[in-house]
Amino acid sequence: MTLNHQEIELIDSFEQIAVDIYPTAKDGSKAVAQEIAALIKARQAANQKVVLGLATGSTPKYLYAELVRLHKEEGLSFKNVITFNLDEYYPIEPDALQSYNRFMKEQLFNHVDIPLENTHVPDGTIPKEKVKEFAAEYEAKIEAAGGIDLQILGIGTNGHIGFNEPGSAINSHTRLVTLDNSTRMANAFEFSNMSLVPRLAVTMGLSTIFKAKRVVLLAWGSHKSKIVQRSVEGHSTDQVPASLLQQHPDCKFVIDEQAAEDLTRNKEPWLTGDCEWTPKLRRKAVTNLALKLNKPILMLTDRDYNENGLNDLIVQYGSAYELNIEEFNGLRDTITGWPGGKPGAQLPSHPERSEPLKKRVLIFSPHPDDDIISMGGTFIRLHEQGHDVHVAYQTSGNIAVTDEFVLRYIDFAVGFEDMFGIDRSKSSQVLADAKAFLASKKPSQKDSPEIRAIKGLIRRGEAKATCRYVGIPEENIHYNNLPFYETGLIEKAPASQADIDITKELIRKVKPHQIYCAGDLADPHGTHKVCLEIIFAALDQLKHEEYMKDCWVWLYKGAWQEWKINEIEMAVPMSPDQVRQKRLGIFIHQSQKDVVPFQGTDSREFWERAEDRNADTANLYDQLGLQKYAAMEAFVRYHFM
Repeated sequence: MTLNHQEIELIDSFEQIAVDIYPTAKDGSKAVAQEIAALIKARQAANQKVVLGLATGSTPKYLYAELVRLHKEEGLSFKNVITFNLDEYYPIEPDALQSYNRFMKEQLFNHVDIPLENTHVPDGTIPKEKVKEFAAEYEAKIEAAGGIDLQILGIGTNGHIGFNEPGSAINSHTRLVTLDNSTRMANAFEFSNMSLVPRLAVTMGLSTIFKAKRVVLLAWGSHKSKIVQRSVEGHSTDQVPASLLQQHPDCKFVIDEQAAEDLTRNKEPWLTGDCEWTPKLRRKAVTNLALKLNKPILMLTDRDYNENGLNDLIVQYGSAYELNIEEFNGLRDTITGWPGGKPGAQLPSHPERSEPLKKRVLIFSPHPDDDIISMGGTFIRLHEQGHDVHVAYQTSGNIAVTDEFVLRYIDFAVGFEDMFGIDRSKSSQVLADAKAFLASKKPSQKDSPEIRAIKGLIRRGEAKATCRYVGIPEENIHYNNLPFYETGLIEKAPASQADIDITKELIRKVKPHQIYCAGDLADPHGTHKVCLEIIFAALDQLKHEEYMKDCWVWLYKGAWQEWKINEIEMAVPMSPDQVRQKRLGIFIHQSQKDVVPFQGTDSREFWERAEDRNADTANLYDQLGLQKYAAMEAFVRYHFM
């Protein structure tokens, strides 16, 4: 949608900070990298230093990767660059896997020609009584360098910048802070369990950040959309520290389309000027209005539309009655108990084709439990309705198994051999070595290959048991074990053609009529996103093969969130008994129960998240005036041809 001058002015009335929106995080990161490169080159031409303030975490990874590429492929030099990082956990050793000192070396410093003496990251090892002295020295070093020319920021889901949590004073300086529990939970995926996440951190203060000549804040993904909207369009308040950037003289947010979802220009674009009323935008406007007014769609009136900035839509349709009928029928037609198509029925508005009657279905599951958690009801129904269902577990999921669970299995294996007098001369040493390794394992130490193999075997066994529970034959279970995942660390390797080739080979083998895959880009440690990109790449390389003309791709969300009601193209309802059946299938994954690894800011178990999410979807359909169901699983179709 092209914005005219009037639309820009109307957007400015909502957005109090300049916002640049890019299709993807990579696109936005490249744009910021070009800005940084231009600044470095301009200072080099003037024989001057440039001072950068840098952030850590998953947000700036693409930015640093692009800066490294610019150095290696285009000769960008960092010899005149001085850097100061925002923060560091406390206490933490600089070589710990979760240390931001280590992060910066691995992501940037070790790959460019920046003098290491020019890099500064807060020290997580200094005695507590000397932190104030260190903080003052850190501030003095920034001043001595001439101040920060360009500060890169990320944003927490509670609005923190650096580790300045809600309530931080705008005049705060570098200091030791207590981390909010939501921040610790969000960062728990970096640690083997929640208890190991530091409760303290050393961070630049808001005053330090505000002294930067220019600030660029990066935000990627739909899970950041609400806090981006509050920061950009809400009141400037210390309860949302990022919103205080409204007061900075030169600040810009660079975000992707998903992080921009809740900005008024995207959520309610009709309020920011004239817009083109596409079917998708019309569905969004009607459903948003009905939910906002707590009315069924068929009860909306001309006055409701006129008083909420939707007069143009009514003018186009003539009356609310005609518009309501069309959108109600459209939503009704997304509901089906036949996700593989209804046999013998010619229903042009049905989400799926009725032919062929028996479809080959390939469900891609990023981890060994996403199939049952995210689409368990549909999974079971596809099998019960006679389709040839295959499941592909894309990764081993080994890092999500606790050490305690491994010890439980080792004790069982040893006890089993002892009980039946089995000669364990070959296995005993492996089990003994594994147990000894766990006994001496340090919090920052990655698992040995043997431990990773045991953890992978545990998850494979649970996945196989789930398929057995559903009724899937063993020959229809596929373990891809994609190489990108097998680093033994939270940080994964980049996806490669090897990952794509494994995926292509399976698709060629099955020749599916339906593919289901996780379209959930809010997965906090990124595996879903990488797995989806691998599938998309495989589909792109296979799309000219004859059998692909009959293949439809459906995207489900993961455990973290659901599709918006206006996005849903297929909704599969479940009865209370089917909800219980799905729950029991999730319970099979015992290694993931009770304590959820990498849970982000949500402390609920996976089965609770799934049930709440599915019930919420059903309730939304009910609120809009459609049939009332116990639960619903939702899907969006991906068009790759």
